[in-house]
Amino acid sequence: MPAPPLLTRKTPKPVDEKLTLNISCVDLGQIDLLVQEGFYANRSDLIRMAIRNQLATHADVVRQVVTRKSIVLGIQHYSVADLERAREAGERLQIRVLGLAVIAPEVTPELALAAIESVTVLGALHASPAVKTALVGRLL
Repeated sequence: MPAPPLLTRKTPKPVDEKLTLNISCVDLGQIDLLVQEGFYANRSDLIRMAIRNQLATHADVVRQVVTRKSIVLGIQHYSVADLERAREAGERLQIRVLGLAVIAPEVTPELALAAIESVTVLGALHASPAVKTALVGRLL
């Protein structure tokens, strides 16, 4: 019987990430007009919808790249136990996530360096400042 996957824990939905963007006054005026006319609840609602529409348009490309590059799609959590298991097995993790990668706050920089070979995150990486600093040379 094959061993269970190293990481199978479900995590709660994280708080949304903030994004800042520059937009022309004309585009902003058109957005405000659509909000004023009741098409959208607010500016953020329109921008989220536009992003979702573009992501849906390119969904096949995203799926193909995720498969080709062996990327985890969604939220991936790495606990102390996960990293200790990898270290004890003589393995070094190549973390590849499209979404959110979470390295538990209890993970020490020493454990992260011993267990993690590289980190590629398209989205957000949540880890303690000390772990992020320790891994800076391994962030791709």
